[in-house]
Amino acid sequence: MTAILVTPGRVSFSELVPVLVAGASIELDPSSWPAVDAAAAIVTKAAQGREPVYGINTGFGKLASKRIPPEQTTALQRNLILSHCCGVGAPTPEPIVRLMMALKIVSLGRGASGVRRAIIEQLQAMLARDVYPLVPQQGSVGASGDLAPLAHMAAVMIGEGQAFVEGRLLPGQEALAIAGLAPVTLGPKEGLALINGTQFSTAYAIAGLIRAHDLGCTALVTGALSVDAAMASTAPFRPEIQALRGHAGQIAAGAILTELLNGSAIRMSHLEGDERVQDPYCLRCQPQVTGAALDVFAQAARTLVCEANAVTDNPLVLVDTGEIVSGGNFHAEPVAFAADQIALALSEIGAISERRIATLVDPALNFGLPPFLTPEPGLNSGFMIAEVTAAALFAENKQRALPCSIDSTPTSANQEDHVSMAAHAARRLLDMCDNLAQILGIELLVAAQGIELRAPHATSAALGAVIAALRAEVPPLGTDRYMADDIAKAGALVASCALPAAVARALGRDPFPKL
Repeated sequence: MTAILVTPGRVSFSELVPVLVAGASIELDPSSWPAVDAAAAIVTKAAQGREPVYGINTGFGKLASKRIPPEQTTALQRNLILSHCCGVGAPTPEPIVRLMMALKIVSLGRGASGVRRAIIEQLQAMLARDVYPLVPQQGSVGASGDLAPLAHMAAVMIGEGQAFVEGRLLPGQEALAIAGLAPVTLGPKEGLALINGTQFSTAYAIAGLIRAHDLGCTALVTGALSVDAAMASTAPFRPEIQALRGHAGQIAAGAILTELLNGSAIRMSHLEGDERVQDPYCLRCQPQVTGAALDVFAQAARTLVCEANAVTDNPLVLVDTGEIVSGGNFHAEPVAFAADQIALALSEIGAISERRIATLVDPALNFGLPPFLTPEPGLNSGFMIAEVTAAALFAENKQRALPCSIDSTPTSANQEDHVSMAAHAARRLLDMCDNLAQILGIELLVAAQGIELRAPHATSAALGAVIAALRAEVPPLGTDRYMADDIAKAGALVASCALPAAVARALGRDPFPKL
């Protein structure tokens, strides 16, 4: 795959997604190199000078008052990397590591970190040749950046640590050699520039956001299926109602639900003579809930694209003035806030989906369908416990949605006395997405069963295509059978974005919003 040429400061979401999902590599646009070279020259000069400059000729953190002579700057940077390799836990998935490396390349490429070309080129080569450092998932508090995870990345660059290459986990130096690379020797500030930053948290947050947005779109499909299965009204989705509130996500959600249900014979069958005045909120308020989640995802995308282009190490080199200035761009609060918001939206999409499932299996609420949607209730339990599983998953996501960004704790002898917990906030998102995919998979099973029980009335062509995609994998439920396989297959369809794809094919266009 040809490397994607990127311009630091102007990298788009569309350029980052292939790195995550398709294994693409990136290279800096050549126009980036003059600023990189200029910043590196400023750092080299400072390292030889008498004035103390944090992280260049001083110790780190609480040890910043300790002066380091020029002849020890290389040892200083190497020691920094090795001492900060304190991560624990399972290895970070390779797609996240790839994106983390790409984000670090973009950040260093802004020309404000003071590293030499060779450092960035080493990262680019590792990414292009599929050398992925083993990065333990746990150990970051999100300030001063993602120190431990990024140290494990940097360790491989200097021939230490461990890396995956050609499907094997090898010592860092051996992994580099197999890829035709040699370890780099770090110069002044270069170790600090590599491990200061938010790239670990940001990579996880972006990965979680992409999946969350896909699931939000899928929830509109399963929600529309539930509307028809419950013989609910489409009037609450009218564009006039959404326009009077004005939120973009709500307007989009209402329009999509309307289009998905257009042409449904089930809907036409109860336009008159339906004694119900209003439907439960889980059916009627989908534009307001799922639409609000789509707005959250759009806002999070703006934050994370900004962060992906940011310089987040410390100190920073101001090339125009020749200054080296300490700041706090490593503090990952924007990423923590964005990840917390994504988590809240994931939890709410699951909450309202679970309520729709509960509505459809309850004979007091499902408008004439059999209890638990089984043709022979009593002898058969139908979807009784599938709904319980959805409730359990929703409860788990609700617990995980508690905000991480408010859970600061002082570290590093109180030098780093307020931290973001962005890594915690971002890492949970993929697990929450897994849970939500299963909830929506259960809703898909339940709603499709409910629609088929409305025969001879049929649903819309678009929703019929979705049911056909399900029935290619899972038959309708007659007598009770082993349910775990059905749930797994439905969840896999949801996770693969098969439902929006089926809708797009049926409509001849993709109606879903993009990030």
